[in-house]
Amino acid sequence: MIVDVFLPSVLFLIGVIVIFLYSRLDKKVDQLFGGQELRLKHIILLVAAIGTMVTVILSIPEHALLGIFLFAYTTILFFFTFLFVPKWYLAVVPPVLFILSFLYFWNIFLFNFFAIIFGIGISVYLGCLFKWKTTAAFAALLTIMDIIQVLITKDMVKSFNRVLELGLPAFIELPMFPSVGWFSRLGLGDVFFFGLLSIQTARKYGRKFGLVSILIMAIIFFLFQTVQVNFEIKHFPGTVFIVGGWLTSLGARYLYDLFTSKNGVKL
Repeated sequence: MIVDVFLPSVLFLIGVIVIFLYSRLDKKVDQLFGGQELRLKHIILLVAAIGTMVTVILSIPEHALLGIFLFAYTTILFFFTFLFVPKWYLAVVPPVLFILSFLYFWNIFLFNFFAIIFGIGISVYLGCLFKWKTTAAFAALLTIMDIIQVLITKDMVKSFNRVLELGLPAFIELPMFPSVGWFSRLGLGDVFFFGLLSIQTARKYGRKFGLVSILIMAIIFFLFQTVQVNFEIKHFPGTVFIVGGWLTSLGARYLYDLFTSKNGVKL
């Protein structure tokens, strides 16, 4: 049987890092966005824009696509670094290092390093724009869109392959462990989704349960991934794995609250 604990473990660590960084940077990020929050209509437009972008990627010329992605990556790195060192001449260093690395020193280690940094940065930056209800709406709509574009239209798969050919860090690619000779890939959109759900769960129920939720999501992801690999399902929406873990953690929280309220105890 093919088993991989490496990718779920990395996801767990990403979720932990996102929660701790967000707890320290949320006020700074909130100030940058002026305290604005996404509403349901914005969530619908956001998911529609993501779905449209996935399809548009298929028709954009290669050099233009490369330019768009590199601009987006350098912008994310600049603003994410600016949260820690609010001086522009220091914040430009990571984007410059990324461009130099991509052009001259690119390898699988740098690829995954920057992909993980981007995923964490996007999660921390956009986490303040969501509230509990809009997060739930986003999770439902994004999962539906992902299912359609992966299993029905196949546009997500085609776009993924095109980005893969360009060598862009739009996903993380890790060797499976303890099984060898296999690799796991997970798109940055799924990494952001995992981070967003981690942030919002910690904000609603506290950091302690937020960490528990991350662990449950990682375990459920591991179970789904094991089934996918061993049944040779080549492509399947990662959002389903993540949402499945999130709903499981919320179900566990509901049962915990129900038990403690009925028995008058607090575990």
